Amino acid sequence: MTTRHLVTTLVLLALAVGGVQLLVWWLTPSPASRMQAGPPRSVYTLLDFTLYGYGTDGKLAYRMQAPRLNRRQGDASLYLNQPSFLLASRSGSGTPPWTGRSDFGWISAHGDELKLQGQVLMHRPAYPGAAAASIETRDLTAWPPQHRVATDARVSVHQGTATMTGTGLRARLDTKHLELLHDIHGTFQPSSK
Repeated sequence: MTTRHLVTTLVLLALAVGGVQLLVWWLTPSPASRMQAGPPRSVYTLLDFTLYGYGTDGKLAYRMQAPRLNRRQGDASLYLNQPSFLLASRSGSGTPPWTGRSDFGWISAHGDELKLQGQVLMHRPAYPGAAAASIETRDLTAWPPQHRVATDARVSVHQGTATMTGTGLRARLDTKHLELLHDIHGTFQPSSK
């Protein structure tokens, strides 16, 4: 084999290796586009915890208790399993807080929005001038600092001898203003005094 054939063979071999490397680089997805299999990883997990959320005024807005909390990687929001909650009433209003539970929960990164997911049951005890009340629904969103709740799901509201059902709810818990949006049915029985 002559020197000329050896140089030609080495040049062709180098071009072939360079071409294969170029194809590998070109066909391999970028690290940002690679998909992660499975659910997002938790940054941390809490078990059997109580979480207190405060408004900008420094007063209690809500309390959450649950057997498990996860904070997901890349997201400052919190995910809860089977939370029990308390939505505090406005100071000085004389209205007792709403308490309840849901199947799952989510708390926004800023702590000003709660998503109570799955079956949601809420209760407010009686107080002077108002009978005890309860709300049964699914997938309720709450904004504790504004004392507001909303859902687009089917809702059943009981207060005293009155029962109302409908689809969709918008409520201000501090002013006792409740709005059912569609397909509303109500039963209002006289109270026995």
